Amino acid sequence: MALKEYSAAGGVVIHEGRMLVLDRPSRNEVRLPKGHIDPGELPEETAIRETEEESGYGDLEIVAALGTQFVEFDLKGHHYRRTEHYFLMRPRSLVVSPRSKQDAAQFFPQWLPVAEAVALLTFSGEQEVAHRGLAAAGLDLPA
Repeated sequence: MALKEYSAAGGVVIHEGRMLVLDRPSRNEVRLPKGHIDPGELPEETAIRETEEESGYGDLEIVAALGTQFVEFDLKGHHYRRTEHYFLMRPRSLVVSPRSKQDAAQFFPQWLPVAEAVALLTFSGEQEVAHRGLAAAGLDLPA
C-alpha cells in the first residue's frame, strides 16, 4: 500500500451558540471544515480558505489556535498520514460566497446547537477538537 503524507487545516466555527458542521452524505459523514494546505500557504490561511470553499462562509476571523493532531487512514489502496491544524473561528458576517459545483454537491453546511454538532461529528478526533473549540470559546456543553 502506497504511503501519502500531507498537512491540512480547518476549524471549529462558532456563532451564537451554534457550530458549523458539514454533512457529507456520499461518505455518510458529518465533519468539521478542513482541507489540504497548499504550497506556501499558512495553516491559518488554509483554515479560512477551506471553510469558505466547503461551506460558503468566508468572512471569518481566527480567535485561537486549537492545536494539531495526527491521523492515519487507508483509502483507495493508499495509506495516508495527515497532520491536521485546527483553529477556533467566528464569522464577522454570515455572507455566503458561491461554491464550486463539486463542493456544493459534496458538502452541506449546517449551523447546529453546539451539543448536537459535537454529538453528530463522525470521528472522535474531530469531536475532541470541537470540545477544545468550545473550551476556547468559553462554552460548556449542556449536561
